[in-house]
Amino acid sequence: MVKLRSVARVVLARDTSDGAGVKLRRSLGGPELDAADPFLLLDEFRSESGDDYVAGFPDHPHRGFETVTYMLAGVMRHEDHSGNRGELVPGSVQWMTAGRGIIHSEMPQQRDGLLWGFQLWVNLPAKDKMTAPRYQEFAPDKIPVVKRADGATVRVVAGESEGVRGAVVGIATRPLYLDVSLPAGRSFEQATPQAHTGLVYVFEGEGEVGVGDASAGKQMTSGQLGVLSDGEALRVVARERSLRFLLLAAQPLHEPVVRYGPFVMNTREEIHQAIRDFRSGALGG
Repeated sequence: MVKLRSVARVVLARDTSDGAGVKLRRSLGGPELDAADPFLLLDEFRSESGDDYVAGFPDHPHRGFETVTYMLAGVMRHEDHSGNRGELVPGSVQWMTAGRGIIHSEMPQQRDGLLWGFQLWVNLPAKDKMTAPRYQEFAPDKIPVVKRADGATVRVVAGESEGVRGAVVGIATRPLYLDVSLPAGRSFEQATPQAHTGLVYVFEGEGEVGVGDASAGKQMTSGQLGVLSDGEALRVVARERSLRFLLLAAQPLHEPVVRYGPFVMNTREEIHQAIRDFRSGALGG
């Protein structure tokens, strides 16, 4: 019998700001939930007012982890010190492995209108923290879309759903990253590697997450993050309203985590070295 995951904890996303004052909602990486190994941060930015986002995220460094940007609306331009440059449009994905260090910017290419998307931080294992930076960007038509018999529409960013593999490959933590739309009155079930940390972030509608064979799930609504129990699969039911959510899973690292702003390493000395390297211009080699 398949062991179904339940929702062990629900965290409400909190309003905050980052970059040069971009307003966003943070469900992971704040005081309520600092991390869920190997996930370090999850932000949703969503506003139709340019005042909330137009200043963007000017040049800033990263070392020791990966950033994942997924756009739903609006346009954001990425540029980094390695010469990578690209425009993130609705439906596109950027998976950036900072490794030993990268300095980049993410700037909105609009002064008003809806800008909507997510940024996820994923930790790197100690053996990969000083690897060369890598930048992967995927246009909307490169993200596979699965129209399932259960009525769900699934965009497969990473991992696999019903035999369809996602666009992003070669990631150490073997992640699953799905954008799931589920109509009212339908249910959805997805296999998840049993040892992987699992998260669900609801960003539209409401439904029951973590439904068991003989038990109801946790009622979740927009702006809530569910931390999942261990298990081999997740079942979600949308009853009177439709539901849209991110399903995230990845292999935990079980390693020490020391973080300071944009640097995530294993020891305090490695953090101090990252700061020295950034100040001297040596970050990223």
